Amino acid sequence: MYGELMSRIGKKPIEIPRDVKVELNGQVVTVSGPLGSLQVSCPAEIKVKVDADKILIENEQSQVRQSKQIHGTIRAILANMVHGVTKGFEKKMEVYGTGYNVKEQSGKLALQVGFANTVELPIPKGIKVKVEVAATKGNDVPAKFTIIGSDKALLGKFAAEVRRIRPPEPYQGKGIRYADEVVKRKVGKAFTSGTV
Repeated sequence: MYGELMSRIGKKPIEIPRDVKVELNGQVVTVSGPLGSLQVSCPAEIKVKVDADKILIENEQSQVRQSKQIHGTIRAILANMVHGVTKGFEKKMEVYGTGYNVKEQSGKLALQVGFANTVELPIPKGIKVKVEVAATKGNDVPAKFTIIGSDKALLGKFAAEVRRIRPPEPYQGKGIRYADEVVKRKVGKAFTSGTV
């Protein structure tokens, strides 16, 4: 069922916008646009064709289930590449916790999130970080920043690395999270003083 669905997705042509250039070199596809250039190497059974203003993906082993899945995956990757070099992708992040802050300096993302030292992460090439709110205000008003890039996979990987530094804890919600993430909260232990 999943393979059939991915195969159907794989057969849909991808529209090439006017300001995008698609080049084929054997199994390597390069997509270039206003926001940069991206490249992917396709498996041998997948054939990519560029027809005027469309990208067509054909599967030479369409009877094999795994090949059907790869067909749909390659189509999704190419569609994301076209979108990435024209409009780009972004992931909004939030940091909760009193005294926590975030800044971008010298190609690194610097996070003060409750450790003794500031944690610095090198920002990958092709990724930008835009800080909207640098510091938190108490535990309820977060610091905010957006990760921007044309490569969806690279952007998602970097966002996950950032979140991993201090994942949100379930009691007060302190930590780094995706802006659209819902953190399941737990009720803290209640201490009662008993009378003897």
